[in-house]
Amino acid sequence: MKLKGSFQSFARLFESSRKHRKQYYLGATFSFFNKLFDIAPEILIGVAIDVVVNQEKSFLAKWGIDQPLHQLIFLSVLTFLIWAFESLFEYLLLVRWRNLAQFVQHDLRVTAYKHLQKMDMAYFEDRSTGGMVSVLNDDINQLERFFNEGINSLIQIMTSIVLIGAVFFALAPQVAVFAFLPMPIILLGAVYFQKKAAPLYTEVRQSAGLIGGRLANNITGMATIRSFTAENREADMVTKDSQSYVDANRRAIAVSARFNPLIRMGVLSGFLATFVFGGILTLRGDLNVGSYGVLVFLTQRLLWPMRDLAGTVDLFERAMASADRVLDLLKVPVNLEKDKSAEKFSANMDVVLKDVSFSYNTSSPILSRVNMTIPAGKTVAIVGPTGSGKSTITKLLLHFYKATTGQVSVGGVNVDVCDLKALRSQIGLVSQEVFLFHGTIYENIAYGKPGATREEVMAAARKAYADEFIDRLPQGLDTLIGERGQKLSGGQRQRLSIARVILKNPPVLILDEATSAVDNETEAVIQKSLAEVAKGRTTLVIAHRLSTVTHADSIYVLAQGKVVEQGTHAELLRQNQLYSQLWNLQVRQAQLN
Repeated sequence: MKLKGSFQSFARLFESSRKHRKQYYLGATFSFFNKLFDIAPEILIGVAIDVVVNQEKSFLAKWGIDQPLHQLIFLSVLTFLIWAFESLFEYLLLVRWRNLAQFVQHDLRVTAYKHLQKMDMAYFEDRSTGGMVSVLNDDINQLERFFNEGINSLIQIMTSIVLIGAVFFALAPQVAVFAFLPMPIILLGAVYFQKKAAPLYTEVRQSAGLIGGRLANNITGMATIRSFTAENREADMVTKDSQSYVDANRRAIAVSARFNPLIRMGVLSGFLATFVFGGILTLRGDLNVGSYGVLVFLTQRLLWPMRDLAGTVDLFERAMASADRVLDLLKVPVNLEKDKSAEKFSANMDVVLKDVSFSYNTSSPILSRVNMTIPAGKTVAIVGPTGSGKSTITKLLLHFYKATTGQVSVGGVNVDVCDLKALRSQIGLVSQEVFLFHGTIYENIAYGKPGATREEVMAAARKAYADEFIDRLPQGLDTLIGERGQKLSGGQRQRLSIARVILKNPPVLILDEATSAVDNETEAVIQKSLAEVAKGRTTLVIAHRLSTVTHADSIYVLAQGKVVEQGTHAELLRQNQLYSQLWNLQVRQAQLN
């Protein structure tokens, strides 16, 4: 990483939060004045020493306050005011920086999440959920800690150097040279360790993402882990990832920890220089005793806080590594989900695939020159062996992916050019992978129509034959179903997903293996509800069990990404080709069972 890498990261962060620039400037101003009034008492101590030693010949006497008692009273009042202003500005800076921390973390988290919602589905398929959650949560929390503590510390250290340096060179330039001699060493050390630590903290954040991903996946898949008695194996993997995180932190700590002794020796050198050379000048009468006191006290005010520079740099490096991960996420281009002009769908909501081919990046073709028409209000089925490309067609219709060649249209509109929210509002999807949110049954069904009344939700549940089990639950629609609906059976979850689509009331319906994961009795109930839903809609049924599509107006048979047959159930049986073979095989399997 380049020497200036972390400062470039901060510049990126500052630019991304430019609407809060006023808060940055106010926070910096309050930090400056807080440090100014924080330093002032040390100067007053020197002035007080000067009053006690020189009395009528003191510095204050030259300003017209010639009585020592009056001078002390004046210093007392001034000290009170300085402490009051220091306390005021400390309050203001804490409020400003901590509020800014909340504004920045909130804006970044929401902006990053909204951007994540628009990113191509391929991005999610290549990354772990836990890793993305780590960026949105852990990394942004790391930035919050920096704004709460680190940025004020950095500003105040720089303020101390400038203000105290000005006082030193005004009172005793020759002492200032020796007192400030360690300063370049300390600052160069900070830059050196920053350069060494930056890539190490990037590694720390990456390790944090990996362990976060591992934990998220394992918690989600706890039932599978237990069913395979793989608890020890997974615990070992978590231990390994956690140890990698510990090792990454340890390497970073080993570098940052070396910085603190360097600073302490620099502090000691600067203090001794002021103490000795300033004392010699005072003994010779070349330096006022009050000024000597000011310099000794200010040396400590300047150099001792530098001990915290190591911790501040450490916090800064961690925060900038996190900032890069968040901002890099925001830089990922959005290809398919860009806002487009809304096209008007025709009343004839047919679905057409014309010479459609598709492949994932450089992989072999999944679909090859597929032509398919689903007339408005009709039910068309797609069947075929596993891996033939059936579910890929669903992704193309919803425009999760763009066809490599050819055209996909819904309601007379090319999905490549239409507004995707408008497109997806026309389509209802019921898939074998049912996703339910942690919440109540009512909330999950009403997801299909935000703001739906309980009567509307219950009517949709009845059409999906979900009322049969909802009525038996103690809380009915208000029953909490757990994360991903884990308190419900597979068939119950599927019926809730169907009710959700019924409430959405889309003109186009896609049923993607909607009954593949349930038993025969449950399948019969779900098929009844699906038949109810499909009435009057343009319906695409993707199925593995051929018995579920015999009623379709037309059936397309896919094999190796190509349409090899088309016709009704009876027509395809008469052709005695692939469909007939699959049918006979499934009939024999059913008889054996």
